[in-house]
Amino acid sequence: MNRRFGPTALTTPFTRESTADEVLTGVDLTGKRAVVTGAASGIGIETARSLARAGAEVTLAVRDIGAGRKVADGISAEIGVGTATGTRAGTRVHVASLELTDRASVEAFAAQWSGPLHILVNNAGIMALPELRRTREGFEQQFATNHLGHFRLALGLHQALARAGGARIVAVSSNAHLRSGIVFDDIHFQHRAYDPWLAYGQSKTANVLFAVEASKRWAADGITANAIMPGGIRTALQRHQQGEAMTPEIRTIFENYPWRTPEQGAATSVLVAASPLVEGVGGRYFENCAEALPHNPQSTDSTEPSGVAAHALDEQDAARLWEVSLTMLEA
Repeated sequence: MNRRFGPTALTTPFTRESTADEVLTGVDLTGKRAVVTGAASGIGIETARSLARAGAEVTLAVRDIGAGRKVADGISAEIGVGTATGTRAGTRVHVASLELTDRASVEAFAAQWSGPLHILVNNAGIMALPELRRTREGFEQQFATNHLGHFRLALGLHQALARAGGARIVAVSSNAHLRSGIVFDDIHFQHRAYDPWLAYGQSKTANVLFAVEASKRWAADGITANAIMPGGIRTALQRHQQGEAMTPEIRTIFENYPWRTPEQGAATSVLVAASPLVEGVGGRYFENCAEALPHNPQSTDSTEPSGVAAHALDEQDAARLWEVSLTMLEA
């Protein structure tokens, strides 16, 4: 069953050209605490910076502590506050270790968290690995990183989110979700040929389905979750689309893609994370600072496909994925 769209989707005064700071102009996040995964590069940096500028206490959850500390120091210098490694109180910008494919790392991050958590931005991700890679559990690497790791993190931080009252989760997805739904019979490419973009698309659909189900299951806790498409931004995310991995199709797409700045790319993330315009809204997919309309397969715009696929909002698939993911976490 798909979420039914009303006569109009949720809109805002902001557009694809808006920046994160513009979206949060006049928004006071003093007293709010946020976690941004993958905040040492790309739009993660801008997301964390904008939230901190608005007054939030922000923890950068990163693989590379050194890189994270440099980012935190830069943000702190801009807004005039201190930094710290770990999540202890006393500063507004923190850095903590998080490796999403490492169960112990995710559980340690959640275990050391103390107090409420108002905003969780599941931003970290990898894209279109040219060769099939598996975690130690045998899971396909993109699904494990982009979905399962964040799923485990959200479960571990659930009580902290519930204590916040009105907490928000942002699942950073992509229009690549249009490429594939969840292939429940073979999520980890054990019986079908591996395709980098199908694997990536499947993981991005999983991000949207997580938001749909989390908003439903955790509504009584005041937690809302939404998925977003940040737009195309030239970052380290595309590091695997170089050399021989740059197929003629991908090269054509990249050469004609309407790229955005990181500041623009973070705009929809912070809108969903903190704007009063999205208060109480959950289980939806946003792009260009507005709720996306259903995807039109007949659209002639091939440079940046828009809209949300029906398979990404399917409530039955969302519930099924949640249960399947719980089983995988026990592996």
